[in-house]
Amino acid sequence: MVRTRGGPCALGSGTGRGMGQDEHDVDVTKDIPDVTEDVPHVDEDMTTVHVDATDVAADGAEGSPVDHGQGFPGGPRDTSERPELKLVSHGRKVDKIGSPTLEIEGLVAGTGLSPLIGCSVVVGDLGWISAFAERWHRESHTLHLPVGELTITLDDVACLLHLPITGALHRFEPLAMDEVVLLLIELLEARCWIVAACAYLLHLVGCTLFANKSLTHVHVVHLGAFRDLGQSGGYAWGVAALIHMYDQLNEASQTPTRQMGGYLTLLQCWIYEYFPSVHQCVIDDAYAETTPRAYRWLTTKVHMKGIKGASYRARLDALTITDVSWLPYSEHWEVRGFELISCYQGQLRWGHLVVYVRPERVSCEGCEVISATTERLERVLNLRMVPIGTELHDIMEDCLWLAKGEAFAGSLRVRRRQHID
Repeated sequence: MVRTRGGPCALGSGTGRGMGQDEHDVDVTKDIPDVTEDVPHVDEDMTTVHVDATDVAADGAEGSPVDHGQGFPGGPRDTSERPELKLVSHGRKVDKIGSPTLEIEGLVAGTGLSPLIGCSVVVGDLGWISAFAERWHRESHTLHLPVGELTITLDDVACLLHLPITGALHRFEPLAMDEVVLLLIELLEARCWIVAACAYLLHLVGCTLFANKSLTHVHVVHLGAFRDLGQSGGYAWGVAALIHMYDQLNEASQTPTRQMGGYLTLLQCWIYEYFPSVHQCVIDDAYAETTPRAYRWLTTKVHMKGIKGASYRARLDALTITDVSWLPYSEHWEVRGFELISCYQGQLRWGHLVVYVRPERVSCEGCEVISATTERLERVLNLRMVPIGTELHDIMEDCLWLAKGEAFAGSLRVRRRQHID
């Protein structure tokens, strides 16, 4: 069971607001109870935990006294000797609690969070997550790779998790402990099935979107998002998922950090979709395209296989544009059409967390190849070098649409979605 923990000051619930608006009226400078301390990476079935005091002490907040070796303070550092991150995954907890009972199934579905029930990775791909986290830059919120800058986008969240990426963003306000107690009493005095639904949802988001490095705690603040279950369905939960993933990568990218929490399913499945040639994960043959793309990856110990030969870092450094799947959701867009909000640039806020989404920084050599391919395909089709109505002509037209879909991510995909509907 997920337990709540408070302190002299906690975060509580406020009103929802639209995307990208500044919140100068919200005080986000007050101390927040810290439940994100590092914990050892252990199997959840174990009953005892052995904590390495040295490791925990080294993984403090930014600026902790850690021996980085020689070099100019604040300058670039060699991460080749950095150990792999310890992952704090809560996938088994989601599996254990299972689906909601019939009495609360409708209440849970109304929030838009039901896809999370089946999206949790059971075994984290430690090597790849560590290698990618090392290449995350806090300033640009992008991964710096040999093929250019890439990042997780709102479209990735929508396709992988089927969470809404439009709607209100939840705003929290600082609350004293007595106010937190009143909030809990208020929710616990509701009808029994409302209480059960709130408890189930708090457990669900505590193990997924808002998972932290503790094994048993979740901020009571998140319960405020379910104060009114009717309003909960209007939140942009996909945006919340992206914000918290960015925040976890911001921390994990720092050399002193030894562990990574957060919703690792999002990052791991994103890696599998875009870099199919660098892993050996198994695709579920029973996967249906109408379900979230995260469902199609089998991540139990039986199916997870470590790579052989070159190290994870070496393989990542050797990436070429042919190793990247630039359009991983081309088939899925027919089910989950591209939304223009995925092109949003600017500030996103969920509670006290603020990140900047900057898709304009995402550049790659692959985009140049796609642009050149588009021009050649258009030239061949316009000159009618391939007879209309032939199978080859149809294939070339499909390839042209896919190439343009990458170059013009907005109107073309929206138009195609409308045509399919």
